[in-house]
Amino acid sequence: MTAPAKTSGKTGETADKASGTTGETADKASDTASGTASGGTSAGTAGKASSGAGAPEHTPADPCGERGPGVGTGGGGLDVFLTGQVFMDMIFTGLPGLPPPGTELVTDGLGSAPGGIANIAVAMSRLGLRTGLAAAFGDDMFGAYLWRTLAEQESVDLSSSLRVPGWPTPVTVSLAYDADRSMVTYTRPLDVPADSLVAEPPTARTCFVDIDRPVPDWALAARANGSLVFADLGWDPTETWAGHVLDRLDDVDVFLPNAVEAMAYTRTATPEAALDVLAGRVGTVVVKLGSRGAIAASGSERAAASALPVEALDPTGAGDVFAAGFVFATLKGWPLQQRLQFANLVAGLSVRHHSGSLGAPCWGEIAAFGESGEVPAEDLEQYAFVVPHIPEAEIGRGPDSVTRAEPTLR
Repeated sequence: MTAPAKTSGKTGETADKASGTTGETADKASDTASGTASGGTSAGTAGKASSGAGAPEHTPADPCGERGPGVGTGGGGLDVFLTGQVFMDMIFTGLPGLPPPGTELVTDGLGSAPGGIANIAVAMSRLGLRTGLAAAFGDDMFGAYLWRTLAEQESVDLSSSLRVPGWPTPVTVSLAYDADRSMVTYTRPLDVPADSLVAEPPTARTCFVDIDRPVPDWALAARANGSLVFADLGWDPTETWAGHVLDRLDDVDVFLPNAVEAMAYTRTATPEAALDVLAGRVGTVVVKLGSRGAIAASGSERAAASALPVEALDPTGAGDVFAAGFVFATLKGWPLQQRLQFANLVAGLSVRHHSGSLGAPCWGEIAAFGESGEVPAEDLEQYAFVVPHIPEAEIGRGPDSVTRAEPTLR
């Protein structure tokens, strides 16, 4: 993926302009980390709040620089719209192991970041997709941090979201250890389901839903108006893996389960067998294989791609970053093989960081990785197609030019 001395990526496509640059300084990244811990929008009512309401004078620095108008051909509307629950993720790192009952572990690694549906919203926005989110936020300190981080730092459109007085923001504590994690979540019921925030869906080229429950009416309406519906699903805590869940794929265009989920719901023994079953129910299906990459089917076409060969520090949110990359590549009209490769690339870059949603790469990091020598040149060859789509300002700047928002609350 080595960049040429003079790139052919000097195009007028809005998608190339959308990604923005990362010429911010390390000091600004540090400012972002401390600035997002306080401030935010004050909720006087449970009505919809604008992203600028009650914002403090200091605006968090954008870790991706200027992001641009998205991958469309211009005009209004979003590239992707989604709903769901946002969590406050607290991520403990540097653990020697998991704490046995009655013991205490002390670590010097603690990160905080928007979690839940925010994982994929941030990853999409960092790739330059115009991203809209409908979600409920508590009116506590965590809710203020999450709102401000998403709206101001990560450029996610929250015009369909709201602040709920008296409702505590959901919190997940993640214990990252040995390239995996264990989690504990606190959440209280919300009287207003996230899907009900959308009386009428905004204009969007795609929408993203979770088929753990029926496809919401707003997504059905969006699909009827030409939007592509992408879907994922989570772990079934009952482990019954009810077959009727797959009936919801009738209202879906692209399905992105992981291997365990795909095999469980299809009652098959291998990811490849699960892919074959699912390919008969939905136009495009991708089965995520974690460190082994991913396989996909679209009609009669099949594709497989290996994972990026990097050291995984924290897989939190990697599946969401993968999905964001696949949505971006689909909107770009890339072939199925390249869609898989790009999704694996951005997901692989994300697991090198202990930071959940804030580990999602910006284009500056994608460009710098190609120049870093971190993986052999022959492994980078398969990503050469990405180079013309990297914003020109990001090529040749080197890995030290990439700044990230530190997720630790200070």
